[in-house]
Amino acid sequence: MSPAEILDTDLADAAQELRAQQVPFAFATIVRTAGATAAKPGAKALLSADGTIVHGWLGGGCTRGAVKRAAVEALQSGVPQLISVAPEDLLAEKGIAPGDTVDGTHFARNGCPSRGTVDIFIEPCLPMPELVILGASPVAQALNTLAPQFHWAVSAALASEPVDAQQKFIVIATQGQGDLDALKAALSVDAAYVAFVGSGRKFAALAEKLHGAGIGPEKTNAVNAPAGLDLGAVTPEEIALSILAQLLRVRRAETVVANG
Repeated sequence: MSPAEILDTDLADAAQELRAQQVPFAFATIVRTAGATAAKPGAKALLSADGTIVHGWLGGGCTRGAVKRAAVEALQSGVPQLISVAPEDLLAEKGIAPGDTVDGTHFARNGCPSRGTVDIFIEPCLPMPELVILGASPVAQALNTLAPQFHWAVSAALASEPVDAQQKFIVIATQGQGDLDALKAALSVDAAYVAFVGSGRKFAALAEKLHGAGIGPEKTNAVNAPAGLDLGAVTPEEIALSILAQLLRVRRAETVVANG
């Protein structure tokens, strides 16, 4: 549970509902005020993906624009934001202009008559990425157990079942039980990551069959086969761990690219 939820059960319920819907949202907490302000430290709110307050309160309209912009930035980058909304003359005294970021704090102008200062911490809460595991092998079972501990939303499916086009990470752990069907299903969608549990030689033979079925090398060459990083893994649990290590590297690389 986030610290922002501890003192507000309604806030916690609203956050849980958004989590269940797998939609992004953010917590905002006032951490400091100076001068006359409507809201005081400890005030909290839940923000939707577009920065709109859906639950809670952060005072009047003086902070709304800055909070909205910061929430959108936090959700796009995945990085928490600290904003300070203060009167322009007070910022000028410090040699700071509205829009500046200094030592991790983004400054915005407070144009309200109250002329107070409000510092707000905004924490993004992003949906867990979905990992689709095709197959019921021991490796599939081990991966299904371990993946949630690394913040993956796991969806298990049979080799013959279609794969949702919105599911981006796919591991084929059929191990001889419908390998070709599972590969066809995985390669029929635009996934960020597809991995095949099996030897490189076995996958090469399957790739030839896929080429014969009209699936081009540009698709098969993108499959991670054998699945996982080369950790010398032997047991199903070790293989699952090596796959999760590779998945982590892919996720972190995506975050770096997204943040420029």
